[in-house]
Amino acid sequence: MADQQRIHPVSDIESPPQASPTAPLVPVGSTKSDHLPDYSIDGLEVTRFNLISNSSLSAGFDVNITARNPNRRIGIYYEGGSWITVWYNETQLVQGSIPKFYQGHRNTTVLDVPMSGQIQNGTDLLAALQQQRQQTGNIPLLLRARQPVRIKLGSLKLPEMKFTVRCRLVVDALAANNAIRISRSSCRFRFRL
Repeated sequence: MADQQRIHPVSDIESPPQASPTAPLVPVGSTKSDHLPDYSIDGLEVTRFNLISNSSLSAGFDVNITARNPNRRIGIYYEGGSWITVWYNETQLVQGSIPKFYQGHRNTTVLDVPMSGQIQNGTDLLAALQQQRQQTGNIPLLLRARQPVRIKLGSLKLPEMKFTVRCRLVVDALAANNAIRISRSSCRFRFRL
């Protein structure tokens, strides 16, 4: 009996490694009552919008953003590396970034985001804005943002995702130190891994 061959299991080095079973990323039952966060653009203040030397335009905006997290078990970490821009037609007017912060459960956070920019050919832009306002009585703007976030489910912190937003705003004017009224605002949101 000592001459019998013994068979030992050998792993195949050419086959992919076996995946071990893992727990689901989302706790069971948490998705029925959870909701997407809600965001709105509540105010726009033009702090600077004037021609400087060499016919470029210097612009400064303060955008008031409200973020609502209606969830009982989900917190949101807003990470660094964000950007936010405001456009008129194909011209970027200003840019800025959203600060890092943690938004807890069932929380509403109001952010004032300062933005600034310098536009070449400012006289052409001012003429186009003036013509737009005379023809329609308002000025359409596009606000775009990308924000890295991490979702916290209980004690589990998920990997970073990118949150993108596109808001179409219609304002009555773009004049420095003037009350700007937002007559219409509609936003679309997307999450990307």
